Amino acid sequence: MPKAKIFKPTKTAMQSGRAKTKRWKLEFARDAAMTPDAIMGWDTMNNTLTQIHLWFATKEEALAYARTKKLDVEVIEPETAKVGPKSYAENFAFTRRQAFDKKA
Repeated sequence: MPKAKIFKPTKTAMQSGRAKTKRWKLEFARDAAMTPDAIMGWDTMNNTLTQIHLWFATKEEALAYARTKKLDVEVIEPETAKVGPKSYAENFAFTRRQAFDKKA
């Protein structure tokens, strides 16, 4: 029975947008180590399922697909970062300067 994981990808560190973080992704797990190719030296694997990445609008759709294909699935719930409201002026607040002086 193939193993897979279902998760919501995190925001990339290179961009500020959250374009690919709204959908759920199903990835198949590697079942063996990669071996170097004799001719080219590239890493190869006999299992091509690891190259497949499926996208779903909801977690329930991904789980329904996994049930129909009889996959052994691990669901990874997303962690949300708590960011409070902040204004630009808070960067120059007197209390921030006091905290900076204590570190120095």
